[in-house]
Amino acid sequence: MSLSKFNFFIKYKWNILACVVLILYLFPYFTLGGDTHIRVHDNLDSNIVWYKLLAETGQLFAGPGASIPNVINGLPRSALPSPFDAVTWLYVWFEPFTAYTISQTIMRFAAFFGMYLLLSRFVIRDFRGSWLTAGCSLAFAMLPFWPSGVLTIAGLPLAFYLFFTIRQQEKRTPWYIWLAIGFIPLLSNFILTFIFFLGLMGVLWLIEWVGKKRFNMPFFIAIVGMTAIYLLKNYMLLYTMFIDSTFTSHRKENELGHKDLQGTLDLFVHNFLNGHTHDMAVHTSIVLPVLIFGVFIAIVRGGYPTRLVLLFAATPVLSMWYALWYWEGLRPLKDSLNLLNTFNFARIHFFDPVIWYVCFALALVILVKQVKAGWLISAALLIAQCWNVFQLNEENKYSEINTPTFNEFYSTELFDEIKEYIGEDPSTYRVISVAMHPTIAQYNGFYTLDTYNNTYPLEYKHQFRDVIADELEKSPALENYFDTWGGRAYTYSSELGKHYMFKKTSDRSIEELSLNTEALKELGGQYVFSALPIENDEQINLHHEQTFENEASPWRIYLYQVQ
Repeated sequence: MSLSKFNFFIKYKWNILACVVLILYLFPYFTLGGDTHIRVHDNLDSNIVWYKLLAETGQLFAGPGASIPNVINGLPRSALPSPFDAVTWLYVWFEPFTAYTISQTIMRFAAFFGMYLLLSRFVIRDFRGSWLTAGCSLAFAMLPFWPSGVLTIAGLPLAFYLFFTIRQQEKRTPWYIWLAIGFIPLLSNFILTFIFFLGLMGVLWLIEWVGKKRFNMPFFIAIVGMTAIYLLKNYMLLYTMFIDSTFTSHRKENELGHKDLQGTLDLFVHNFLNGHTHDMAVHTSIVLPVLIFGVFIAIVRGGYPTRLVLLFAATPVLSMWYALWYWEGLRPLKDSLNLLNTFNFARIHFFDPVIWYVCFALALVILVKQVKAGWLISAALLIAQCWNVFQLNEENKYSEINTPTFNEFYSTELFDEIKEYIGEDPSTYRVISVAMHPTIAQYNGFYTLDTYNNTYPLEYKHQFRDVIADELEKSPALENYFDTWGGRAYTYSSELGKHYMFKKTSDRSIEELSLNTEALKELGGQYVFSALPIENDEQINLHHEQTFENEASPWRIYLYQVQ
């Protein structure tokens, strides 16, 4: 090894070690391929198929008024990502699982280097221990982020670093900082997090302008520029909202927020301690106690860690805001202003992981400086936290709870058998799925009348409701779920509730499915795929055609034809 390489290794040894751990974390994707266990919720059951549909239907560059015929007799094109979404292009260029692996790799390394740069340049820049910075950044990078979000949450530290750099260096900002600002929107979601991020940056810029009489032009350009890129990326959504509304979204009937005061308080506690399913910080066992002890020891030693206290205080505030959003007391306000129903302002809680790990770094620095052998204690805590989150890699986490692998979930060979049995072009008939996610059928090229999408026509929601109305009446919980949200236009069974995965090892059956087959036929429905046998099939005018299973698939599919 040359001297220069040796010096490079010594200088960046902690970063290199962290990258090696990240590679090990990602290893299952590269070695197991489609046999990797990955997340189902808001992932296998939705986003992956949306990208695949765009890649394969030839509708990527279609206008806002176009539709995707494979879904609900014509899902509006504007309901899916635009051609400026970089993840979509991964699914155009690569096979679905390869595209997924690339996006996960980008997400993890962007999370690590973003947090490392934010901590080392702005948060704890006077602290010499790069091991601590690398350790906190590694722990953050291995969090169980929402996989399909890519940089939506994982990219926030990088965004903070880029904007703080421009704010500080102004006209001296390097070109690659500007390039990165233009790149982040292509791999992240404006509505979920970055609308709040840019709003926060805008407030910071405004405070400096008004309070300090300092008009920071580069900072202003960065805010406006990133906003413009997001607006361009979401041009179809803007077109349908402000220029020519091709359809009324089902979200118009959203009525989120029916929790009583006790339920709201319970949600606050749960979110503060456990986080949301999309933004879990895995902070309860180590990070939270360290923060409390760090604040305590600093105050005892005569200091007051202002930044740590303020950021720490933000976490319960965000959790309370999230919980209050679902409180029934806000219903009158939401009912009077439709924007509060269609846009979820509680999503600012997605900032939680960033805040927790910035606080974690600040608290560990206090331990190193204020406690005897503090560096050893901090190192042990970092290793323990990294181990906690490393174990939550998708393969390990989802294999333990026995959910299907990527290949098992979609079971392409099994559905090819069904397609061959039916013997017609899938575009000539429509199907629905019972006791299973409809995206499985969509992935395999079937044209479905049920779906899961962020938005679809309200008119279709009403039409599809006629098909499942009797089942909804049996279950107030399902009826409320569908009527007040409705993103999952599923063929519900009151006997199964909100459970959509039943393997062939299950001994369950559906005793009485109340399905309006006349309404189903009006929509063009001809076949029903069910993961469980329907005992009253003849009474609801269904004819059991065939049962399909094979060794590779976890499913047993009962094929029914609508009579």
